[in-house]
Amino acid sequence: MTNDLIAGATARLLWVRSRMPLLAEVRERFEQTKPFAGHRIGMAMHLEPKTAVLLETLKAGGAEIVATGNLGSTQDDVVAYLRSQGMTIFGARDDSECEYEAHIRNVVESKPDIILDNGAGLVARLVELGDTERIVGGTEETTSGSYRLREELARHIRFPIIVIDDNPLTVINENKHAAGQSVVESFMRVTNVMVSGRRFVVAGYGWCGRGVAHYLRALGGKVAVVEVDEIKALEAALDGYRVANVFDLAGWGEVFITATGHPQVLTTDFFEVVADGAMLVNCGHFDWEIDVLALRDVATSTTVIDGAIERVDLPGNRHVTLLADGRMINLAGREARGNSIESMDLGFLLQALSLERIATAAGTLEPGAQPVPDSINREAARRMLATMKADR
Repeated sequence: MTNDLIAGATARLLWVRSRMPLLAEVRERFEQTKPFAGHRIGMAMHLEPKTAVLLETLKAGGAEIVATGNLGSTQDDVVAYLRSQGMTIFGARDDSECEYEAHIRNVVESKPDIILDNGAGLVARLVELGDTERIVGGTEETTSGSYRLREELARHIRFPIIVIDDNPLTVINENKHAAGQSVVESFMRVTNVMVSGRRFVVAGYGWCGRGVAHYLRALGGKVAVVEVDEIKALEAALDGYRVANVFDLAGWGEVFITATGHPQVLTTDFFEVVADGAMLVNCGHFDWEIDVLALRDVATSTTVIDGAIERVDLPGNRHVTLLADGRMINLAGREARGNSIESMDLGFLLQALSLERIATAAGTLEPGAQPVPDSINREAARRMLATMKADR
C-alpha cells in the first residue's frame, strides 16, 4: 500500500514540478551553495504536492526536514513520498485534533532551529514550552498566523519571523487571484451547484475576500460583502458590491463564505436567523470563523451527505449545509487542490528566499514578525515576470 501511495505521489509531483520553474531555479542554486547545511527546519503546513516541491528545494539546500501537516488537509500519498526521501514527516488525512497537536509537539521536540509555520502553531507551542532560545528565525505563511504573532505571542518572540503574506506579491498573486479562484472552484466541485444567479455573502474584504468576491461575480454570482473595517467596507461599495452587516444579509444570502482570519464570525445568533437551506463555507486558515460547535449545539439533527457536505437541521423546520466541517474549503474539501500551482511557485519562492535570509543573515533582521524584505520581493517579481514572458 505504501509503495502504491509513493508511486501515485511521484506521478503527481512530476506534473507539479514542471509547473514550478521558480523553485527549480532556486533548487539548482541551493544544491551548490547549501545555505541550510547544519540546520534543522521544523515545518507545519498543508502537506500536498506543491509543499512537497518546497521541501525538496530546502532539502537540496542542506536542510534536515521535520514536518507535519495542518489539520484536515494532509495528503497521505505526499506524506509517504516525503518519508521515502529521508524526511521526518508526521500526520495523516484523518488525524483527530488530539493527534494533530501531538504531531506539532513532535516537531517542536525534534529541536529545530529554523521554523516554517502556517497559523503560528509551532511558534505558539515553542512559547508554551519556553523553548525558543535555540531558534535562529523562521517564516509564517498566513495572515491568520500573523495576527497571532503580533498579538498574543508578540512579547514572547525574540527571533525574526518573516510573514510571507506581508508583501504585495502574495496579496495580489496568491491571496486575491489564487485563493479567489481555488475557493470558488472548490465550492463548485464539492456542491456541483450553479454560481450564476446565486446570492453569495462574503465575510471579510481583505485580499482573500476580494478575490472570492471577484471570481464569484465573474461567474455571474450576486455578491454582498460584510466588513467591519470602514475603509475596506467603502472599498467594497466602490467596487460595486452590496455592503451590509451579516444579520441584515442573513435572510438574503444563499451561500455565506468567511474570509476574515478571525474567530466566531458566524455564531449562534446568526444561526437563529439565517435563511433556510443556506450553505456555510470557510476559506480562512483556522476552522473557527464558523462556530461549528455552537452550530452543532443548536442543531436538532445532522446528516452527513458525504465527507465534505453535512446537512444540519435547526429549530423551526430550517436547515443549513456545512461544507468541509468548517475548515478551508480549498484544502479540506473533496479532492482538494489548494491554490494554483503557478501562484504557489511564487509564494514558495518567497518562502525559500526568506528562509535563506534567516539561515545566512538572521542578525541583519529585527526580532518579531516582519514583512518579506524588499530586496527579496523585487527579486521574486523579476523572476516571475521572466517565466510569464509578460512582454509577449
